Amino acid sequence: MAVTFYNLSSKAGLEKLDNHLKTRSYISGYQASKDDITMHAALKGAPSSEYINVSRWFNHIEALLRISGVAAEGSGISVEGFAPVTEESVATPSVNDAKPADDDDDDSDNLFGEDIEEEKKAAKEPGKSSILLDVKLWDDETDMAKLEETVRSVQMEGLTWGMSKLVAVGYGIKKFQIMMTIVDDLVSIDSLIEDHLTSEPANEYIQSCDIVAFNKI
Repeated sequence: MAVTFYNLSSKAGLEKLDNHLKTRSYISGYQASKDDITMHAALKGAPSSEYINVSRWFNHIEALLRISGVAAEGSGISVEGFAPVTEESVATPSVNDAKPADDDDDDSDNLFGEDIEEEKKAAKEPGKSSILLDVKLWDDETDMAKLEETVRSVQMEGLTWGMSKLVAVGYGIKKFQIMMTIVDDLVSIDSLIEDHLTSEPANEYIQSCDIVAFNKI
């Protein structure tokens, strides 16, 4: 069933979107789609950083649009006062569109031929990895909501947080598990853990982090 969002320029509208993205990497499904492009266009600019999940999602979609474009269909969302995107506005521009109207000049052909090759190289999908991370807390009195907020507040280009859950480990203690997707050339998982998740101020809630699964996409 399609989801409807209202007035994304209002606090209530942004709060609904932020809550929707709390356990999702994309507006619908498991890959970027036309639904994400519709929402991205409807926002008309980067959201306030107080909406952590919306900001994380917005930056990720911005990066995808710069790198490769978005082609998946999505499930069809509606945003009050905004028309869904068309196929033409989603597709990655064809390299043929960059050709000049007058191609009689051999030098011009060579120049644009080189440009097209560069565009093809830039459009290649970067290497990505899917990671399941164990986040261990100090004790059973740790505020789990604050813990998740702290983890998701770590934002950087090439990092996308996914779904999360609590896992019992015994004696009333639980650990926090969360999925993430990283662009390999942009994010070092070791640096993410050592410099962001287990250092101040995050280490107030986080004792340590372990990689449970690491898969290339």
